[in-house]
Amino acid sequence: ARSEVFLMNTLTDAQLVVSPDVADLLERCPTTRALSVEERDAIDVLAENGFIVENREADRRALDEFFTAVKNDRTELNVTVLTTLQCNFACDYCFQGDHGDYNKSAEKMTLETSARVATWIERELDRVHPERFVLTFFGGEPLLNLPVMYDLAERLSAATTARGVRMSVSIITNGLLLTPDIVDRLLPHGLAGVKITLDGDKDTHNRMRPLRGGQGTFDRIIANIQSVAGKCAVAIGGNFDETSADSYGALLDFLSAQDFASKLTNVNFKPIVRTATAAPKGILPLIPVSADGKPLGGTCMSNVGKGGGSTCDSCDFLDDKMSLLRQDTKRHGFPTPDGVHGGPCHVHHTHAHTIGPDGSLYACPGFTGENSQSTGHIDDRRDAMRESRRGAFERLHPWDECRDCSFIPVCAGGCLVASHTQLGDMNMPTCHKRSYESAVIALAEDVASASRSVQ
Repeated sequence: ARSEVFLMNTLTDAQLVVSPDVADLLERCPTTRALSVEERDAIDVLAENGFIVENREADRRALDEFFTAVKNDRTELNVTVLTTLQCNFACDYCFQGDHGDYNKSAEKMTLETSARVATWIERELDRVHPERFVLTFFGGEPLLNLPVMYDLAERLSAATTARGVRMSVSIITNGLLLTPDIVDRLLPHGLAGVKITLDGDKDTHNRMRPLRGGQGTFDRIIANIQSVAGKCAVAIGGNFDETSADSYGALLDFLSAQDFASKLTNVNFKPIVRTATAAPKGILPLIPVSADGKPLGGTCMSNVGKGGGSTCDSCDFLDDKMSLLRQDTKRHGFPTPDGVHGGPCHVHHTHAHTIGPDGSLYACPGFTGENSQSTGHIDDRRDAMRESRRGAFERLHPWDECRDCSFIPVCAGGCLVASHTQLGDMNMPTCHKRSYESAVIALAEDVASASRSVQ
């Protein structure tokens, strides 16, 4: 029986499969006894890959340098634009969307604002001089405002071409309005892919993500995926709670049988996280509401956190179910994140921005619509509130509370939206160490399997 030990350094991303005696040597360092030539060679390899450091202070300095490099990295300018906060779905787990008269008051970007957004981004391109520019369209449902999407894509494609900057465009959408014509219109301007949400098998999805009149959306979304899968990359996301988690096996079976299965570039499911008692069971109060019951605003709960819960790409997990679904997704042959390499998220990057429909700037899509969390505006207006929030985000250091946790480089203290809404303090970490540990075990099994296959 094999008994190798998997070692991983989350700071350097070094991954080694070593014999038990090497692992034992690592456990015993430093040692006063004389080392053999083989042991000294092993020590050198371990030190080279960051598994042995001079002392705790040196390790902490390396971590601080890592986060400084992440924060100041200029290789990529990343901008998420919310074309609208309106949505055509009436998802049970979100107060936003087509409920009551919400869409009447929800913000929608105008073409005039779009032109000013493009000008602001061009100025950032000239200031930052990035190697690449990543533009993400989000909402609400971004496809409800196609004129703004087309306008921004065309303006910024011309701007990046003139500057020799690589540009890629992605769309996070519920998929209901997605057509080949939309994809064809955006492909010349750098469309890289779309991410579409499916919340379980057909019956479950239709329950979780219906139209306002209760009509199902699953079949039409699948037809739309089929129509564009050969034109651009398609990723599938999904959100589960305790009432829907068990339906994802059937969804994976269904997706595996589709003609477009081999064209899916990523499949990843995340939980809807309850942060307050919900009634009835399974319905989660995600968006804070005012005294008159109107939502205070915010982004689509399908992909980023807002209010009383979150589902963004590095946010809260229901640890056990998350791990099981990840393994099931892999068994079906779909590419999926390994659960370890997830961060630090864009909120820790100086040159990653979110722009709301009115031109307000935010550090993270999860705060969009919450005016008190705005860090600036594309017209450079200055006020005490925005300046205060910008300073607060610049001083963020939630991982200080994590002490010597091995996952700090990939977690950075967890989701700040979750910290803000659940704990009331963005500098307090939201910990999901158990999920990371499970993901490392799965990664170790994959690495060991790959190692055996080449021997």
